[in-house]
Amino acid sequence: MVIQEIARNGASPGVDAPSPEALDGSIERLQEYFRRIQDPAGFWWGELESNNTMEAEYVMLSRFLGHHNPEREQHIVNYLRSKQLDDGSWAIYYGAPGDLSTTVECYFALKLCGEDPQADHMRRARQFVLERGGVPRARMFTRIWLALFGQWEWDGTPNLPTEMILLPTWAPLSIYRFASWARGCIVPLSIVLSRRQARPVAPEHAIDELFPDGRSGTDYSIPAPPGLNLPRLVHLAERLLGKTYNRLPWNPLRKFAERKAIRWILDRQEADGSWGGIQPPWVYSLIALSLCGTGNEHPTMARGFAGLDGFSIQKGDRWTIQGCISPVWDTCLVVQGLAESGLSPDDPMLESATRWLVDKQILVGGDWQVQAPQLQPGGWAFEFHNNCYPDIDDTAEVVLALRLGKLPGSEDHLRQDAISRAAEWVQGMQNKDGGWASFDKDNNHGYVTALTFSDFGEVLDPSSADVTAHVLEMYGKLGYKTDQVFLQEAYRYLRQEQEEDGSWFGRWGVNYVYGLGAVLPALEAAGENLRQPYVRRAVQWLIDHQNPDGGWGESCASYIDSAQRGVGPSTASQTAWAIMALVAAGYGDHRATHRGVSYLLETQLAEGNWDEPYFTGTGFPGYLKGERVDRIPQAGERGFQGAELSAGFMINYHLYRNTWPLIALARYQASRAQGDRIGKPPGNGYRPMEPPARTSAHPA
Repeated sequence: MVIQEIARNGASPGVDAPSPEALDGSIERLQEYFRRIQDPAGFWWGELESNNTMEAEYVMLSRFLGHHNPEREQHIVNYLRSKQLDDGSWAIYYGAPGDLSTTVECYFALKLCGEDPQADHMRRARQFVLERGGVPRARMFTRIWLALFGQWEWDGTPNLPTEMILLPTWAPLSIYRFASWARGCIVPLSIVLSRRQARPVAPEHAIDELFPDGRSGTDYSIPAPPGLNLPRLVHLAERLLGKTYNRLPWNPLRKFAERKAIRWILDRQEADGSWGGIQPPWVYSLIALSLCGTGNEHPTMARGFAGLDGFSIQKGDRWTIQGCISPVWDTCLVVQGLAESGLSPDDPMLESATRWLVDKQILVGGDWQVQAPQLQPGGWAFEFHNNCYPDIDDTAEVVLALRLGKLPGSEDHLRQDAISRAAEWVQGMQNKDGGWASFDKDNNHGYVTALTFSDFGEVLDPSSADVTAHVLEMYGKLGYKTDQVFLQEAYRYLRQEQEEDGSWFGRWGVNYVYGLGAVLPALEAAGENLRQPYVRRAVQWLIDHQNPDGGWGESCASYIDSAQRGVGPSTASQTAWAIMALVAAGYGDHRATHRGVSYLLETQLAEGNWDEPYFTGTGFPGYLKGERVDRIPQAGERGFQGAELSAGFMINYHLYRNTWPLIALARYQASRAQGDRIGKPPGNGYRPMEPPARTSAHPA
């Protein structure tokens, strides 16, 4: 039935196919666009837009540390006001309903900057907050920020003893049982939450008006999770043990643990002043060091402040700060697009980018060695500097780029050596389930999510289908024979992860369209027989979710509402992922693919790029364990979030709208030239292996 339906949708040559001239012109405009915006050093770097807690927390950090600048604060006020929604709120992603916690933080930041609470924009924000229960309903991180300024009681924050730093790596609650991003927050926050010190604000900056029952009438305790389950038992144990431990008259371990935690923090500051290359551990580390007596003039603090400036963007009279930056990721995707679209490897643009990528390989150890102590380094990070946390996903995509480039003469061995080191490192980072995560190996101990502290988003880094697919694509295109055991395990993992409807969950991109855009090209690169029913089911899902305008789109709300899977306004990046998937499966000459390409050609701007306000990148979907769930939590259950994605972190990569379309158009062009066939036969040494039985929720 599925195969017949695909055939009825049309696969005859020439149906709705864009003209070769239009396709060539679009690709040439894109090539010139990237030539214009390349940095002289060889890289590309687009803005990474997230949500306005970034600006609000910068204001709070600066005020807490006595490092604020009035002129900059005014520019932040201008930016925050430009992002406020009509109902007075601020949202997690474009098109989302307002988020309570984000709005509380923005409101407080504006008051710290001197905004009049009786002004219309403040009145609307206040009304939004109060209608949703006020500050007492805000997330845990927001409560911690407010407690630092005396605007929340420390009793309403989690117990997180600094002594955790003393646990051996094999201990059940070792900091290394948490994901890299959570670990980087836990260590400094353990100091903050153990010291429980506040630097109160002036009365005119207080936010008592955001408490529906007033400060004195508020219950500051942390509510127990609903039901009789592990999180509830852990919550009760935390309260009992935490109160008892914190009341000890003499605690010989506390100071020792704090000194070790400070040393851990200092050792992990990167050359650019960051911690982990991301905002949360960065700001918490600066706060923890300040609480322990480190002055702003200390070199570590000075580097931290200067590094934050490097993540900022001045837009006229508005100032914003990125939660992370993505130059390595942006560069390797641009290189793939340029090379696959016909640019010669010795073109100066590609040669300089290749050299820059080779130089960015990380050849020192990091936290990943806790689980792989004998493995030699060889990965790449997402950012300019992040030696402690190279990224497996970035590494796979960098290798896919480097295989298409070259360095002049005898220097090219540097590129080849970098690829070899990366291939060995990635293989050594494979998880026991056959998949790959992003930063760590076998970081999937679900019990840590029962901790009260963990109820804010995601604290684990398990395998994901999209990262695993990019790795499989890397090995396939490097010519690895996929009958090797470790690649067969990766194949089985991907088969297990397929959804009942034929799609794949997108952990790091929105969402099922992204998953398909990663998995089907990986299967093609691995030489899979793409005539199989499970591939046809995936193709049919894409065809069924194509928009009337020919494009594809998917809302971030698909992470919490199954009815939103594959549903949303068309975007250039998501349309590109769908085209890449269809071309990989052998449907380059299908009517749906032609229509998708036509959508890209018709919406391309004269400069060669696209407009795309929608967020198509994912930091955290907000699932606690960091992986797709069999059942989305409902209202009243632990982990529930609405369409606002209150526990999520969504991203608009400003180069996605241009990099992915170039790759997609290049592959479409190649498929037309090769006379593409539906369901390509297997190759590259592929030996099919039946996946094991799977749960009823995710049959193959």
